[in-house]
Amino acid sequence: MSRFDRYVMSQLMVLFGFFALVLVSIYWINQAVRLFDRLIGDGQSAFVFIEFTALTLPNVIRLVLPVAVFAGSVYVTNRLSSDSELVVMQATGFSPWRLARPVLYYGLIVGLMMTILTHILVPISLGQMKLRENEISRNITAKLLTEGTFLHPADGITFYIRDITLDGALEDVFLSDRRSDNRAMTYTANRAYLINDDGATKLVMVDGMAQSYLRDGNRLFTTHFVDFTYDISDLIGVSDVNVRQIRNSPTWELIREPAAIAAETGESIGRAIEELHYRVNQAFLCVVAALIGFSTLLVGSFSRFGVWRQIVAALVLLVIIKLVEGLVTDAVRANADLWPLVYGPSVAGAMMSVTLLYWAAKPRRRRQPHGKATAA
Repeated sequence: MSRFDRYVMSQLMVLFGFFALVLVSIYWINQAVRLFDRLIGDGQSAFVFIEFTALTLPNVIRLVLPVAVFAGSVYVTNRLSSDSELVVMQATGFSPWRLARPVLYYGLIVGLMMTILTHILVPISLGQMKLRENEISRNITAKLLTEGTFLHPADGITFYIRDITLDGALEDVFLSDRRSDNRAMTYTANRAYLINDDGATKLVMVDGMAQSYLRDGNRLFTTHFVDFTYDISDLIGVSDVNVRQIRNSPTWELIREPAAIAAETGESIGRAIEELHYRVNQAFLCVVAALIGFSTLLVGSFSRFGVWRQIVAALVLLVIIKLVEGLVTDAVRANADLWPLVYGPSVAGAMMSVTLLYWAAKPRRRRQPHGKATAA
């Protein structure tokens, strides 16, 4: 690698790191706020929140890498053009194709990062997150044992605990069951205990009262009890969570047996094939984003107003690539035989870059006054 290539590469990687850090921080904080509201509101500990936030990081990085590599390429190219460094290199005989070589290296390095993310880190993190979600959804203690808060673990159910003692006793328990249209049940107890009886979770209330309100006739019945057992297993309403999904399936399994994974996850074979080639194509999109950001700004003559028109054109080309990606995704999911279309956005972006570099390499004739041209 020549000195010029190393110089441009260093500039690109520094700016790429800056934009990636900023974008990851924005996306990550946004997801962390939603996770905090959902997990802490359900009675989870701060450790669970930190764990889930860390598991979302690989997927967040995967989402922002193409944008960061494009922003770094545009910013560095704009700065090299403003400082006339590109003009100097072209005057020494460097063609646009030669100038694009360090940008290609830059895109390949980021593409390698994307490959590691899409094939290894993201499936592992998503799988672990789905597993932990399944465990938490089945954890009745986390849903009910929250002091001083009115909880609604299921529709029509309200549960309240004033305090939890060190020995696990629940102080001042309130339970309201309004799931029936004709009857509303309310239980209050000075103390209660949660027990596990043959896989069923039961609430044993001590020294309390049960109130039964019949809407027909507006009649209220009260019963005082010394101890009363109430089965609360169905209050949580836990749904069977399918831990295995296409997104968290390892790439090597998608290559060997896509039909088996599609059947296990309840998805179509086209969805499995599309996911496999989508992961491969993400690395190519990073290379394409870097080249489009560079080649678009290389086109055009010097202007005192800068290269804002070229930057807008580069953004438009990037949007077109994303639109093509959305169109081919639906087609491949409907018909697995159309899997080559997944690489359509990368092919289209590569053709755009080649066209722009060819345009930038064409010699431009300067218009001369009519009299001088005739004399010549």
